[in-house]
Amino acid sequence: MDTSDPRQERPPPKRGPPPAAPQAPRDHLVWAIFNTLYMNFCCLGFVALAFAVKARDRKVSGDVEAAQHFSSKARCYNALATAGSVLLPLLLGALIVTGVIHLSKLAQESVGFFTYQLSGSDDEDQ
Repeated sequence: MDTSDPRQERPPPKRGPPPAAPQAPRDHLVWAIFNTLYMNFCCLGFVALAFAVKARDRKVSGDVEAAQHFSSKARCYNALATAGSVLLPLLLGALIVTGVIHLSKLAQESVGFFTYQLSGSDDEDQ
């Protein structure tokens, strides 16, 4: 004789997807290594590397909040290092080009000025 309850034999009803666990933040370690080795403007790449390593350590230990904090600092320092390393040489190049253009115009004007002065003084002597 079967004494089991038929309601217990049915599979439990399906529910919605399980609640999403907080994702571990990115640590930006590769970007920090790149900034440290290739574009280390004012040692910002090294600072970004330190915060990226701290973010990875906190992520591995399970402290998501601290990992997010260090990850955001690493991202900020990486962005500053990249922007400084890209924008400053461009700015320096633009200043050199404008300086050369300005000096060439100044040289042309002074050649014209001295030519006029020399030809004018020759006419007065005769």
